[in-house]
Amino acid sequence: MSIFHGYAVTAPNAPLEPFDFDAGELGPEEVEIKVTHCGVCHSDLSMIENAWGMSNFPFVPGHEAVGTVVALGPQAKGLQIGQRVGIGWSAYSCLSCHECLSGSHNLCANTQGTIVGRNGGFADRLRCQWTWARPLPDALDLAKTGPLLCGGITVFSPLLELNISSTARVGVIGIGGLGHMALQFANKWGCEVHAFTTSDSKEAEARQLGAHYVHNTKQDGALAKLAGSLDLIISTIAVPIDVPGLLGALAPKGRLHVVGAILPPMQVPAFGLIMGQKSISGSPTGSPTAISTMLEFSARHSIAPITEHFPMSKVNDALEHLRSGKARYRIVLENDLN
Repeated sequence: MSIFHGYAVTAPNAPLEPFDFDAGELGPEEVEIKVTHCGVCHSDLSMIENAWGMSNFPFVPGHEAVGTVVALGPQAKGLQIGQRVGIGWSAYSCLSCHECLSGSHNLCANTQGTIVGRNGGFADRLRCQWTWARPLPDALDLAKTGPLLCGGITVFSPLLELNISSTARVGVIGIGGLGHMALQFANKWGCEVHAFTTSDSKEAEARQLGAHYVHNTKQDGALAKLAGSLDLIISTIAVPIDVPGLLGALAPKGRLHVVGAILPPMQVPAFGLIMGQKSISGSPTGSPTAISTMLEFSARHSIAPITEHFPMSKVNDALEHLRSGKARYRIVLENDLN
């Protein structure tokens, strides 16, 4: 038996409770990681609340985990015992479909989420397929790296996958858990960076994070002043956005890219796309190679999330801090179970 110790939710919106479970035998392609830190993401809250209708109870949340490899299945490749690794939203892909063989493992139809039908990183140990346990550069601090593995790759992927030029003008909507990392990535990518916020109080910090210009969209005419100027706008927020206004701010062939999970349907004016040959797109997290590229980029440019820390035994306090909107900007649990 392989008994793991963690914190589980047993019903929607219930508090997390200590939970021991038998992880069974290590699979041939699996890696077992001793968790040192795990980020707390809004997606964990969505799963705890069963907001997406795909939560199975009881389950252990946590999909921004980092730690060291303590066991390897006989078919696990490229890793060593004691190596520092991180695991994000995905924990398994088939490795044989067109998407996997093309390098887009995160788009595999059979991909498994780290906390979808599996127990996640709010525990002392975590297992995943070797493909998704990404080695961590030495320069990265384990205490801050977890949020890069979900939030970080979510906002890094558009720059990488869309082949954004270093001379592009990039807007970022929202200076929060995702947006504050997007500003850093876009700046170090070489872009002219525009931050969109609804609070003047965030201007100084947005500039410190890499924004060259800050726009308060509550002010009349803020988007109109940018008409036809931006090559890419990344929306990181989960509330409705002014699609017509944002399309108007794009340059010809510009793109509005959505990574914030807005549940209400977006109203898109056809002429806003047609005139200027503009587009709207979206993306999930990223492939294993994209995650590694993001980690290496972060190490090279000293990019890190702004974090607050709680012991894992105080996980319910951490979740309440996130629910209250007080998190600045990512919460990390430090494993005190061992």
